[in-house]
Amino acid sequence: MDTAHPLAPGPHTVDVEGVAQRYHVAGSGPVCLVHSGGPGLSWEYMRMPAVEKHLTTVYVEPIGTGESGRLPSHPHGYTRERYARALDGLIAHLGVLRVHLIGHSYGGFVAQHYALTRPERLAGVVLYDSAPVTGPEQFAEAARAMEAFALRNAGRPGLQGVLDTWQSLGSLADDEGVTRAARGILPAYIADYWDREEEFAPLVSSVRGVFVSGLDEDLVPDLIDDRPSLGSFTVPTLVVVGRHDVICGPRWAGELADGIPGARLTVLEGSGHLGHIEEPEAFAAAVAAFAAETAE
Repeated sequence: MDTAHPLAPGPHTVDVEGVAQRYHVAGSGPVCLVHSGGPGLSWEYMRMPAVEKHLTTVYVEPIGTGESGRLPSHPHGYTRERYARALDGLIAHLGVLRVHLIGHSYGGFVAQHYALTRPERLAGVVLYDSAPVTGPEQFAEAARAMEAFALRNAGRPGLQGVLDTWQSLGSLADDEGVTRAARGILPAYIADYWDREEEFAPLVSSVRGVFVSGLDEDLVPDLIDDRPSLGSFTVPTLVVVGRHDVICGPRWAGELADGIPGARLTVLEGSGHLGHIEEPEAFAAAVAAFAAETAE
C-alpha cells in the first residue's frame, strides 16, 4: 500500500475501480497531470525537466501500460471515457480541487474529452500535438505529411526503414511489435532527427509500448470527432504543436484553436511531434506562462 503523501516526489500507485493506477511526481508549483500518447506508449518519453521547474508535474502511467494495471478486457476497452475515469480517481486521490492537464498526441484526445465532460475539475488544459478527429481524414493528412517528410529527407540512410515502419502500423498486434514500431517511426516525429541523431539515440532505445487495440469492450472502434463540440469548451485552453509534426500537425492545431473559445496557439517552429524534447525551453515557457495565468 502506498502510504506516502500523494504529491511526494517519486512513484506512487492508487487503486481506481479495482485497477492499479501508477503515477510519478516531480517538480513544484501548481499541479499538472501529464497523459502520454499512443495509446499504449509508456510514460517516460514525456518527462519534462524544464516544465518541472514551474509545476508539480504528475506523470500518469495510463492504465494498460507500464506498472499500471490491465483491464479484464485487455487489449480492448481502453476508450477515452475509461481513461477519463482513471483520471477522476487519480485527481480525487491527489486531493486537489482543480488541476492542469497536458495531453500529448492520443493523450490530447483524452484531455479534450476530459475538458468537455469534466470541466469543473480542470484549471486549464494543454492540447499538445493533438487533433479534433481520428479516422480516414486524419490518416490522409498524416500520409501527405509523411510524403513531404520523405521528400525532405531523400537520400538519408535510415529513411526507408522509417517508411517501412509507417506502412506496418496498421498490422500491429503485440507489445513487441508496438515497441519496435514506436522506435522505428521516431525519426519522422523529430524535425531534424538525422542532424541530431546522437542526441536522440537514448530516447529511441528507451521508448516502450503495449498493444492497445483501439476497440471498446464490444470490439467497436473508439473513433473521435470533437469538432461539433469544440464551441462548448469552457476550460482555458493552450494548443501546442510542432511546425513539422507529421501525425497531428498545424492543420489540426489550427482547427482546435479556432474552434475552442479563447484558446491560444503556440507553434514550435523547430519541432516535430516531440517539442518538449526538441525545444524544451520554448515548450516549458509556453506551458508555464499559461499555467501561471490560469492557476487558482
